[in-house]
Amino acid sequence: MKAAGSNEFENTESLKSADFKLSDFGDSMTIGFDGKRAAQNFTGLGNYSRYIIEIMAKYFPGNKYMVYSPREPDQRRAGYLKDLPSVSFRHPRNSSFGSLWRTFGITRDFKDDDIDIYHGLSNEIPFGIKRSGISTVVTIHDLIFLRYPHYYPWLDRQLYELKFKYACRHADQIIAISEQTKKDIITFFKIPETRIEVIYQNCHEIFRQDVSKEYLQKLKEKYYLPDRYLLSVGTIELRKNLMLIVKALKHVQSDVHLVVIGKETAYAKIVKRYIEENDLSNRVHFYKNVPLQDLPAIYRQAEIFVYPSRFEGFGIPIIEALHCRIPVIATSGSCLEEAGGPQSLYVNPDDDLALSEAIKVILRDSTNREKMVTEGTEYAKLFADKLIAAKLMDLYQRIKQNA
Repeated sequence: MKAAGSNEFENTESLKSADFKLSDFGDSMTIGFDGKRAAQNFTGLGNYSRYIIEIMAKYFPGNKYMVYSPREPDQRRAGYLKDLPSVSFRHPRNSSFGSLWRTFGITRDFKDDDIDIYHGLSNEIPFGIKRSGISTVVTIHDLIFLRYPHYYPWLDRQLYELKFKYACRHADQIIAISEQTKKDIITFFKIPETRIEVIYQNCHEIFRQDVSKEYLQKLKEKYYLPDRYLLSVGTIELRKNLMLIVKALKHVQSDVHLVVIGKETAYAKIVKRYIEENDLSNRVHFYKNVPLQDLPAIYRQAEIFVYPSRFEGFGIPIIEALHCRIPVIATSGSCLEEAGGPQSLYVNPDDDLALSEAIKVILRDSTNREKMVTEGTEYAKLFADKLIAAKLMDLYQRIKQNA
């Protein structure tokens, strides 16, 4: 078995034909997962946590997966994890002390459950776990709070730095979700490169499924979608930089609208004021609380997906767009080029004229648009679930062998 990162698992075609099994990676294991966000959080960290648990249970069902959560999983969004045969949930004896248990007292449960490795899925590991002798890996999603501190309250920054730095210094191995995050871990926490491995993630499988023309029409009518629109998905906050698209829209032909999907913050009021002052109200449409099952049909009917964020840890909405076969325009300066690949277009996050030109290039050149779609769909295969599960399993085994 070659180590993760070798050609066997980097090559998509080889991966699709590979029939690897648990025995290829060594003995079965009992793996503990931080389940707080898997059980209750339905944004990025929760989606990542559920995704990792699910693909590991799917491709390596011979392992046991213990998910440690302060509370029962939300039945509407995460209850399905309890139905996976190799997955078990663990909770504190007294739910009133869930946060303390997760941070300080949880290692006793690890020993009772005889776990081989604990994986902190959301930037932290329990304090004192090093003394327990249990091997650990932590996923670090981003260090935006250090790179752009003005986006975060002072107290949040202090807590994040304490937890993230502790995890990076004490975990046996660190997973960075992008090369950009890896560079930031090295820069801000002075962690040796050898202790960091980049393992990407994929989006939810629903974005990879075909959608019928009848269903597309049904969703168009349900949301009163315009005939031609740009699409933006993500929390409407300062860092996500929605204003760039709105400003660019002024320079794009008037029959092209903008559909915005995401939770609103105070920043949304600033954007909406600009929209009103520039007579764009009839061209910009805001939606929130859109169910996951409706999103692929909204993606697939867009002309272009635009992701103007100033900085991200990775950029899962871009992967969603590639799987939904629409061209992507994103901004340069962080890791979005890693998510979007060489066929997508990138502009300066402060240059609305450059964004408007990129939009117009795609709209007027159908041949180039189709090329972007075809190459983008192929690029998205690099994030295949099976590849990611194999890399994770290989990493777990190496950590166990070196314990």
